Amino acid sequence: MTLEIITDPALSDTPHGFFTRAGGASSGVFKGLNCGYGSSDQHDIVSINRERVAAALDVPADRLVSVHQVHSADAVAVDGPLIRPVKADGLVTATPGVAISVLTADCQPVLFADARAGVVGAAHAGWKGALDGVLEATVRKMEELGATRANIAAVIGPSISQRNYEVGPEFMDRFLAVDPHFGRFFVQGRGDRLHFDLPGFGLQQLRHCGVGQASWTRHCTYDRSAQFYSYRRSVHNKEADYGRLIAAIRL
Repeated sequence: MTLEIITDPALSDTPHGFFTRAGGASSGVFKGLNCGYGSSDQHDIVSINRERVAAALDVPADRLVSVHQVHSADAVAVDGPLIRPVKADGLVTATPGVAISVLTADCQPVLFADARAGVVGAAHAGWKGALDGVLEATVRKMEELGATRANIAAVIGPSISQRNYEVGPEFMDRFLAVDPHFGRFFVQGRGDRLHFDLPGFGLQQLRHCGVGQASWTRHCTYDRSAQFYSYRRSVHNKEADYGRLIAAIRL
């Protein structure tokens, strides 16, 4: 089966892709292109899936670089394969031939590029990372490599949409404690339940960073089970585990 790769015109000068679950070797609840070693999928099968992603981006498998994601606001610069696991949720590079990647299953995968400066970035931005500043941290790290904010294009890939992201009042309270204006990213649901607009919040944070372009591909991971993995959908379906989507970019 052929890989399905979502791209965005804002990053057209830079090889990149938000990969769906199509074209992978995994089976069962992981059926498709599961790229997460942190899942209970077979390690060798995940490696095959990642090799397919690397080939699609025209890099060797060991040049498809990921970090150990921990929902932090930390970003790191890389120039090649990592010798040991690095805990972070954003990574940047100015090294040609290195593809940097993040894994998601409802959280925001965000790809960045300053094509003029030759600097790219990738961030895993769940609600906590986005609130704590992982997008800003990734932009700052790109600047350290020579990027200019006004020249950076940032694209949010497939993420859970507001209508499917139900939360409790204590969740909203954490946002309001940072900025009362963040209340605009919540709408009332049933009873005391609320619905949070994660991509909308991510877009606001990116624009607040001062990047030149910020957009969302408008794909909802929860809605399209044949196309995307979703942590929340797996919980609702009482599945034992879930796959991880990969998003990657290179110079």
